[in-house]
Amino acid sequence: MGRRSATLAVASLMVLGLAACGGGDDGPPTLTWYINPDDGGQAELAARCTDSADGAYRIETSLLPREASAQREQLARRLAANDSSIDLISLDPPFIPEFAEAGFLAEIPDDVADAVTENVVQGAIDGATWKDELVTVPFWANTQLLWYRKSVAEAAGLDPENEPVTWQQIIDAAAQQDKYLGVQGIRAEALTVWINALVASAGGEIITNPEADVADVQLGLESEAGQQAAEIIGTIGREGLGGPGFANEDENASMLLFQGDQGSFMVNWPFVWAATLAGVEAGNLDSGLVDDIGWAMYPSVAEGEEARPPYGGINLGIGAFGDHVDEALDAAQCIVSVENQAFYMVTNGNPASNTEAYDDPEVQKAFPMADLIRESLEQAGPRPQTPYYNEVSTGLQNTWHPPSSVQPDSTPEAATTLITEVLKGERLL
Repeated sequence: MGRRSATLAVASLMVLGLAACGGGDDGPPTLTWYINPDDGGQAELAARCTDSADGAYRIETSLLPREASAQREQLARRLAANDSSIDLISLDPPFIPEFAEAGFLAEIPDDVADAVTENVVQGAIDGATWKDELVTVPFWANTQLLWYRKSVAEAAGLDPENEPVTWQQIIDAAAQQDKYLGVQGIRAEALTVWINALVASAGGEIITNPEADVADVQLGLESEAGQQAAEIIGTIGREGLGGPGFANEDENASMLLFQGDQGSFMVNWPFVWAATLAGVEAGNLDSGLVDDIGWAMYPSVAEGEEARPPYGGINLGIGAFGDHVDEALDAAQCIVSVENQAFYMVTNGNPASNTEAYDDPEVQKAFPMADLIRESLEQAGPRPQTPYYNEVSTGLQNTWHPPSSVQPDSTPEAATTLITEVLKGERLL
């Protein structure tokens, strides 16, 4: 364990110690909110909602690991042991079905569910739902846009702002101009995100019966949609259009590629806008870059078909074993208020799930593409919603990597075989 990890572990234990006291007999109960790393925004929201509670409860935060898989592991272990110190959880959407199915999440009453889904984008509601029940509270909702260099698009005769573009069009444009596409080919969750978006945009599903028992799970990869997704990824990999480090390229690496002289088009989260502005301000990027960057809806797989952009973000789960569930439900509603979502979007760069937050003048100023983000979230499709998401995602990463090896006539079949055998206990990942 490194020094930083050890420090975080000690800090986490200290917070747990405080939470275990529950605020003591002489004061209000203390709610512990397990948060993913950010720029301090969730801690500030905890302080804001503590003030708003007017003495009914206090909220303290406990920092989870940076990687989503490590967050899942820590939370699952604690909740499996009926840990009563977990009141609020910042939960990555793919893990919601697993936690709900295991009984780790407290039930959300109908009146609370109605309140926290009012004016919320459909993608966030879908991602917070399991078996037709809202099981978490939508907090912030992320989506990917198509970012493009206006000079490259113009040279290719494309107008992404006004006319939707397809993957084939941006592949052709990059190839003809000897440019690189900013896509994530690393064997990590980013690759699963891309595969899912392609399959969904082609009208398919990675899992066709997500609520089935483990032995009965059916995959939809061996389909026209799965083959089209494989064709796109394999073509970019084999033709070198993802750049020299494509097989290890994550969101940050693809952003740097896009910002360079050979940048053309990129699919990525909205954080890239603030990061680009900061790079220009620091003198690390040419000031003219900003004027050459445009944004549009995620590419379609086929002309005339609506894209299903990636959906991400964080939802709030209520720990099933906490001693203060009612207070935690009240705190969650405070955290996701329109005002707090707008504040969090402006200060931490994470898009709101509530559509009204996008009308905030500060949001519009910080994100000139705010309306497009909101529109994209309405079209966005969640990753496979299944209690066995970890096995499915890892299986995809193992069979669709490196991208240059992906073939439409074999990769979907290989992924189906591996994941099916793993789920049936016939094979290990």
